[in-house]
Amino acid sequence: MTPNARIVFQEPRLLPWERVAGNVAVGLGPGQSGNTAKEKSLAALREVQLDEKAGEWPAQLSGGQRQRVALARALVSRPDFLALDEPLGALDALTRITMQGLVERVWREQGFTALFVTHDVGEAVALADRVIVLDEGHIVLDILVEHERPRLRGAEDLARIERQLLDAIFRR
Repeated sequence: MTPNARIVFQEPRLLPWERVAGNVAVGLGPGQSGNTAKEKSLAALREVQLDEKAGEWPAQLSGGQRQRVALARALVSRPDFLALDEPLGALDALTRITMQGLVERVWREQGFTALFVTHDVGEAVALADRVIVLDEGHIVLDILVEHERPRLRGAEDLARIERQLLDAIFRR
């Protein structure tokens, strides 16, 4: 079995000379083109609720839409492992919460392993099954978040986990 891993960066890194569908098709890698690539790209865009934007240029999209295209580009190949390096950091609060729900939904539907890097403690607790706090390359806290999904923001038990994480970060 050939490993299939993808990464989503904080910046979408879309190709300005390719339309949205073309940017997603890049995630398929070489050797895939034509109708199959187009169908797979549209399916990935549908997963992130942007199939109606397939023919547009990246410059025509909002920041949140660009990030969803980057996510679709990573998902189009149906990865076994997806690394997300602060992919929601540049988004406004409401778009960020919407994208968190989208990432969680797609993760549950596709069943890939995800490594999600974030500096947002609430985001970590909302999305992760396990949170690891690093400080200068060393693990200072490693905890499981064993709560049903979807997780209710502001729930008392999740707030306790957030407090535990903040205490470790600020070494209280």
